[in-house]
Amino acid sequence: MSDFFCGLDNPIVETTKGKLRGFLFDGVYHFQGIRYAKAKRFEMPQPVEAWEGVRDAMSYGMICPVLSEPMPTGEVMTPHRFWPSSEHCQYLNVWSSSLDETAKKPVMFWIHGGGYAAGSSIEQECYDGFNLAKLDDVVFVSVNHRLNAFGYLDVSDFGAEYANSYNVGMADLVEALRWVRDNIAKFGGDPENVTILGQSGGGGKVTVLGQIPETDGLFAKAIVMSGVIPEGDFGTDVAPKELVEKVMDELRIEDHDIKKLAKTPVPQYIWAMNRAIAFFGKQGKRVNWSPKPNDYYKCDPVTEDFTAHSLTVPTMVGTVIAEFGFPMQVGDRKKLSVQEREKYVKEYYGEEGGQAILDAFRKVYPGKNEIYATDLECMFLPDTVKYVKKKAAEASAPVYNYMFAKVFDYDMGRAAWHCSDIPFFLHNAERIPICHQSNYRMLDRVMSGAFVNFARTGNPNVEGLPEWKPCEKDKTFTMVFDDTCYVNVNMQDELLPLIQKHKPPFTFDFGAPADDGEESGNAWVF
Repeated sequence: MSDFFCGLDNPIVETTKGKLRGFLFDGVYHFQGIRYAKAKRFEMPQPVEAWEGVRDAMSYGMICPVLSEPMPTGEVMTPHRFWPSSEHCQYLNVWSSSLDETAKKPVMFWIHGGGYAAGSSIEQECYDGFNLAKLDDVVFVSVNHRLNAFGYLDVSDFGAEYANSYNVGMADLVEALRWVRDNIAKFGGDPENVTILGQSGGGGKVTVLGQIPETDGLFAKAIVMSGVIPEGDFGTDVAPKELVEKVMDELRIEDHDIKKLAKTPVPQYIWAMNRAIAFFGKQGKRVNWSPKPNDYYKCDPVTEDFTAHSLTVPTMVGTVIAEFGFPMQVGDRKKLSVQEREKYVKEYYGEEGGQAILDAFRKVYPGKNEIYATDLECMFLPDTVKYVKKKAAEASAPVYNYMFAKVFDYDMGRAAWHCSDIPFFLHNAERIPICHQSNYRMLDRVMSGAFVNFARTGNPNVEGLPEWKPCEKDKTFTMVFDDTCYVNVNMQDELLPLIQKHKPPFTFDFGAPADDGEESGNAWVF
């Protein structure tokens, strides 16, 4: 008997707008490239129109264009997939083991990373929803939406219809959640038990969705993975109207007619945008992409207030031990003596700071090689700690915290980097070669199990983990996922301030476009 099936009239699901045909493989129904909305450039998304007949849903939909060509690097650490793009990118994908409307399976709504500028629903190999659907009995949904200058350019000065232009990328996600509410039961899912989850920029979008009143009732739980992003990190130094007019000047739109910019072909639009970004970059001014607070999106909850509804949503929040920390080149880290480890830590942080950090590090990471204290980062962790403490103190729903601290047998010992936790949480470690480390099957089982249990019940406790309590006003219980998993209480209270005080600055090259549209370095200091 074949593991694959796709007939002329089966499997077919009838959505609110029309019929879709997917395929069945190894017990999992796949529906790919489902159009959930449409939109004109700079404008809010609208529901798709109904159609007659049956549409195929067996190919992934277009992804959002990016402003510079992706450069394949670090594929061993984080394997990627690349795909054709279009600004008409409102597509989602569904994996489910049942099309029974009464199945009421928990729904996991995955939002990809890439900041607010890049990425897609299928960008990483580990974004695939097959295993979660087959092995964990959930319905997995991944979604594309508008990014960068297609999703977050502020043209509100040019007409009332563009009042929310700088948030239309987020509005796409809201429309996708409405599609899930209206249709996911046909795919075996429970529309009243939807968990939104995302990593990095996707995690940031999870926090933003919680601050958009239109999402009330569209999701029941939230998971933020390395995604509590400091508000200023995606700040822009150029006035919105000044940026837009410079783009139109590059395109020789002399009358600054926004309608003409809205209809400019994508390649020319990207070319002009990159020219404008480079122009302002030479003046020392940044251009970045992110949502902005207004009547639609209320505020950053770290700097202001959580919405009343978001405080009723069970939440899981975490980071990884190194994120964008760059390891010192000290040879084989496993072979360093204790004296050598201490020496390197003190050289990195200074004698006084190094000793204090060594003492604090040993308390929260007992038994871990002290050299990894030099890899600790200050990009995501400080605001994550603030977010967790604040929400735990104010929320009526539980807040759980985690840290992924695995050390990989790579480059003679590499602590968990940004994105390294995703394959384990999405039950896809088997697919990713670098994940095949000691204890990886255990971590794959307990980490995905924790996510699935949380999505199913709001409680991440699973067999194989010690008891994991929700955080309290004055106590942060952190599940440390490592070769041996354990819970640490208030683990960042002493260590993090020391890292922030003594960590030397470092530069990170985001590859910003130069004035000719080609890639060039744009060094940022953290």
